[in-house]
Amino acid sequence: MKKLLTFAMLFCLAFPVLAQKKEQDRLRDSYDVLKQVLAAPDKGIPEDLLNKAECVVVFPSVKKAAFVFGASYGRGVMTCRSGADFRGPWSAPAFFALEGGSFGLQIGGEATDFVLLVMNEQGAKSVMTSKVKLGGDASVAAGPVGRAASAETDIVMNAEILSWSRNKGVFAGISLEGSTLRSDDDANRNLYGRELNAKQIVLQGQAKTPPPGKALIGLLNRVSPKRV
Repeated sequence: MKKLLTFAMLFCLAFPVLAQKKEQDRLRDSYDVLKQVLAAPDKGIPEDLLNKAECVVVFPSVKKAAFVFGASYGRGVMTCRSGADFRGPWSAPAFFALEGGSFGLQIGGEATDFVLLVMNEQGAKSVMTSKVKLGGDASVAAGPVGRAASAETDIVMNAEILSWSRNKGVFAGISLEGSTLRSDDDANRNLYGRELNAKQIVLQGQAKTPPPGKALIGLLNRVSPKRV
């Protein structure tokens, strides 16, 4: 009995550490995805769209099976430009969950990365609510691909959120209409060690970027330091 109690105590002490490491690894994976997408010559996100975006969301290695059976979801990270008018440096990262949607049957059997740009204040504030349905609560459209792609088309200019996918090295715009976004508060607690939601982290600045997230935030501050 004494040994069982000791094991239980050790498990309780180790669990928060393991949970925090999981979120730290997700931050590093998100950085790797975004770095590769932004570095892709003539095949990535148009630079002018990134410079107009107010928030960036990255979901690394989303599995098809999770969506087919509806028992799981993709997990990723979001950061927004700071300040009341979304023109300051990129904020500390907050974790988000991507759930459901018809895109599960479109992404193939391999792990797929998703990158989303939130293009205006209405979209940013919508995403900060408890749960947002893409295509309903916030308009979403497949983003154009390529450095020279036009960002002036009606569908791009009118969408609150633009989305892309990357599977087996192929980067393409994809509509996530029907899926939902929500703040992953458990993951935020694991990373920051206290109860925080996305709004408190991203919009209210109640947390500082932890060391594992500095590469991601530093990358965005280098490639798109100001919103234009």
